[in-house]
Amino acid sequence: MKNVRSSILYRNRFLSMHRSLIMKKYSSFLLFAFFVMAFSACKKETETYSGLSIQDYAPYQTGKYITYKLDSLVYLSFGTRDTTRSYEVKYVVDSLLTDNIGNPAYRVFRFIRKQSPDAWVPSGTFWAVDKKNSFEFVENNMRYIKLELPFQNGTTWKGNVYIDTYSLNSEVKYLDDWDYAFEDFAQPATVGSFSLDNTITVNQRDEIIGDPADALSYSEVNFGKEIYAKGIGLVYRKFFHSEYQPGTNGGNGYFADGSYGITLTMIDHN
Repeated sequence: MKNVRSSILYRNRFLSMHRSLIMKKYSSFLLFAFFVMAFSACKKETETYSGLSIQDYAPYQTGKYITYKLDSLVYLSFGTRDTTRSYEVKYVVDSLLTDNIGNPAYRVFRFIRKQSPDAWVPSGTFWAVDKKNSFEFVENNMRYIKLELPFQNGTTWKGNVYIDTYSLNSEVKYLDDWDYAFEDFAQPATVGSFSLDNTITVNQRDEIIGDPADALSYSEVNFGKEIYAKGIGLVYRKFFHSEYQPGTNGGNGYFADGSYGITLTMIDHN
């Protein structure tokens, strides 16, 4: 009987040790598998995003142009009603010079017309600056950081940091502290009549202050979004800013000066 108990005890110890050994091997395998998967994910991300430059999504060079349909929202009758006017605008890269602070930059001419049979009319000059790690665009003497490396979802930066939004006389205080962020990197998109294989979206702002549906209270809306296509450049832009002031002493409310919106949708490029 004693020998039987000893045999059973020995067998139980053996089984326990065997199970422990199996669990250790299984745990080691799981840990190894986890590190392999993590390493593969990191490697995949590195391979996906490495080697890209500003030129991939902002390929500026002399002679390049992009034509857009421009929908311009403006407020009339002292800000009491809005209307949308449509045009065509063409941005043409002229030559590589230096911008107003001495950076190598492409000078860009803009032309505008009401519709395609009409002649193009000059409508402004801009600067496109490739800083290698970022891309800046200067319009109306305001410098925007439109793109910033690395090109991947989650990259954020202060796109309006060079703009005077803080001085007493600033008319663009609503542009203060905007966080630009990449989304939908390397994704297909349909813009107008174009089906694009590789685009990246830049979300700039989506802000509502107050209740725009309440005509008796102050409200403000700020929105900015751009889409860039690889090998083409900016293919879509939507911007909107409104500041609503309620009426006083029974008067009508109105949208303050400086309230406006624009939508650019690419219709042609070379």
